[in-house]
Amino acid sequence: MNRILLALKALQELGPGPLLLYARYQAGLRTGWYRRQTGKPPRVTSGLVRANLLSLPSDIKLSSTLGQSAAALLSEADEIVDGRIRMFGGEPQTMHLDFPGPLQHWTRCQELSPQMDTGAPVQDIKFTWELARFGWACTLARAYRLSGDERYAATFWGHLEAFLDANPPYLGPQWLSAQEAALRLIALVFAAQVFAGSEEATLKRLQRLAQAVGDHAARIPPTLVYARAQNNNHLLSEAAGLITAALALPEDPRAGDWQRLGWRWFRQGLLGQVAPDGEYCQHSTNYHRMVLQLGLWLAAINSEALPAECSARLAWMTGWLAEQVDSQSGQAPNLGPNDGAYILPLTISPFEDYRPVLQAAQAAFNGQSGLPAGPLDEMGLWLAPRHRSNPADWPKRQQTGPLVLRSPDGQSWATLRSTIFSSASDSQTPTSRPGHADQLHLDLWWRGLNLAGDPGTYLYNTLPPWDNALTGAALHNTITVNGLDQMTRAGRFLFLDWAQARLIESQAGEDHNLQRVAARHDGYHRLGLAHLRLVDCGQAGRWLIEDLLMRSDAALARQKAPFQLRLHWLLPDWPWELQGTHLSLESPYGQVELRIEADPAILSGLDGPYPTAALVRAGVLLRGSTPVVPPTWGWRSLTYGVKTPALSFTVTIVAPAPLSITSEWILPV
Repeated sequence: MNRILLALKALQELGPGPLLLYARYQAGLRTGWYRRQTGKPPRVTSGLVRANLLSLPSDIKLSSTLGQSAAALLSEADEIVDGRIRMFGGEPQTMHLDFPGPLQHWTRCQELSPQMDTGAPVQDIKFTWELARFGWACTLARAYRLSGDERYAATFWGHLEAFLDANPPYLGPQWLSAQEAALRLIALVFAAQVFAGSEEATLKRLQRLAQAVGDHAARIPPTLVYARAQNNNHLLSEAAGLITAALALPEDPRAGDWQRLGWRWFRQGLLGQVAPDGEYCQHSTNYHRMVLQLGLWLAAINSEALPAECSARLAWMTGWLAEQVDSQSGQAPNLGPNDGAYILPLTISPFEDYRPVLQAAQAAFNGQSGLPAGPLDEMGLWLAPRHRSNPADWPKRQQTGPLVLRSPDGQSWATLRSTIFSSASDSQTPTSRPGHADQLHLDLWWRGLNLAGDPGTYLYNTLPPWDNALTGAALHNTITVNGLDQMTRAGRFLFLDWAQARLIESQAGEDHNLQRVAARHDGYHRLGLAHLRLVDCGQAGRWLIEDLLMRSDAALARQKAPFQLRLHWLLPDWPWELQGTHLSLESPYGQVELRIEADPAILSGLDGPYPTAALVRAGVLLRGSTPVVPPTWGWRSLTYGVKTPALSFTVTIVAPAPLSITSEWILPV
């Protein structure tokens, strides 16, 4: 895309504010201003990190809450003692806290490329950053509180010293991102609550920890303009980091400024990033959970209650997440960007289980616990708020965001992606922009199994084809037309020409849950077309999804015809049988059928075997025909850096508009 046209489109859709803030950030880099602002940090002489910010659970309470899961916690902590860590909830890997090569000032690390050897299994700076977020310190702290074993304290202090030795303030990639500094600061202050009283906590170590907290806090204000330009989790993380530092080092002469700056932007960030229905602006379940954790942390360490408007937004977010979590598995749709963020993993539950955060947030912000007592309560023990919020009224659900449908027998449910994006120039609604081109994507769940799922993210910073390549509509459960995406991908993290979706109609069953919806999006208006999707689950054991490609501009549609409509479903990697466009899958609970039919009337007079079907697994064609099989087809990533095989099932038809194609799911009852 022409750079001038790209700039104009970005200005139109993002608004001038974020672009001007980003320009200020770039100016600070290019003029050397940030280098001068983040030189040698002042020495912290105002005392040690406060060790009474949290009301820590007793070992007896922790043991009774965990029950038999306590053994799994100690086992994971022992892995860390042995030098292995589970990044992003994946398999254990060797721990590296240093960065190979000479260290430069962070302003000179801007051009980190995928070719740089970080020592990680893939060449991606996020693997270096993840280790330095010190999430593993939470595991050691929990194990130490439970057992009193000084090995866990010794491991924490040893790794902290190794990290600080290898990464002096503001030198190297660990200081490149102020958000990473903020998240590391929060983890260090949490660890201090547990390890300050250990036998390994010498005065020298405690003083060095206080210095590190001050150094990290001082890194944030100079580049806060970048976080403001992003207006997403960066801003909330950095604001929470400043508040944390102010509370942890109350006698530091900078604490007052940190506190004022932190609360200003945390409050403003929540007000500007959370929609009235509770959905977070990044349209991502992973980032949604991260923001709730930031809220839980601040509620736990503040002696005063959170501002009422902040508590209300966090309560809305909790209500939204409760609708998205599968009651049997604890998982949620893999919606939007998923970079594996789990900043305070205070639970033995796996990464993909959202119930620990949901349980803690419901108790803190909604005044209730909606899940059974047990190990899921552990996070709530650690992050119990000093002042519980009065339950906030959740405004009537807006007709945007994922629409949740539930079958009358309660065995299956689905979400339909339908979103209206808004720029920073629209002062009437929270800012939101697309992370994935996924309008009218359908996620289908049955008996705790994700029958039709979202591909996720896998990797951001690597060579093609895996450089954030799972974001397009072709990999989601929706249709594409003529091989085009719904939106224009203008960068690794930027979509322009936003497709806007709207709910057309909805119908609820006797239980008041949605059982029929219709929505449309305008992502193909450049072809004179609109995509309408109808979803009906009114009959137990059956889901009917009808996709209509209609004319929105009759003259343009006639000019562009005929059209290639491609329908895609991303399915579990189960045994299968394909006959024409009818696919059978052997699930753990019996045979699941997916029958796809095209309206025969639209195929008259065309040459060729229409419709055509193709089944792809892990980038390899298993059955059927398709002109090209991209290596990204037939994969899904449930956490960052990990991809697993899946089945990509596509059916293609070619005809003038209007076109119609129907998917019928038949589930065992």
